[in-house]
Amino acid sequence: MDIIKSIEHEQLKNKIPDLRVGDTVKVHARVKEGNRERIQVFEGIIIKKQGGGVNETFTVRRISYGVGVEKTFLVHSPNVEKVEVTRVGKARRAKLYYLRDRVGKAAKTKEKVGARIETKEIVVKEEVVPGEADVVEEVTDVVPEVVETPVEEKVAEEVKEEKKADKE
Repeated sequence: MDIIKSIEHEQLKNKIPDLRVGDTVKVHARVKEGNRERIQVFEGIIIKKQGGGVNETFTVRRISYGVGVEKTFLVHSPNVEKVEVTRVGKARRAKLYYLRDRVGKAAKTKEKVGARIETKEIVVKEEVVPGEADVVEEVTDVVPEVVETPVEEKVAEEVKEEKKADKE
């Protein structure tokens, strides 16, 4: 592995939430004010996802006091405590920029019919317990003996008999 890829791999979270464009989510983000830190919840619709690896981001849009507010969060950021999916939306596009022009109920996505709100998580990197990697199991393959039977001779004899029967 490259030096850069190995450093990026260390920065990745082990599990990330399965997010889709159109979902309504609550993002619990750490906010630092002066010398104290608190968690702030930002709820809105995911209008886009982009990037990959450490640079993977998603943008959440909400209407606050009549003004549209969009925040972009890094998926693997330590400042993002957790992401809860509150509503599964039906989106047929990768980017929902058209929601910026809409006001009120029109600025929402339709809800998927029969969709369950599940907290699916994607495992990005698996944890390796030290000691388990050292254990190697030896597997001995037992190969059964193969008995060869002369098939060609039997087929050849049957063909000769058929030819004789056809001539008669």
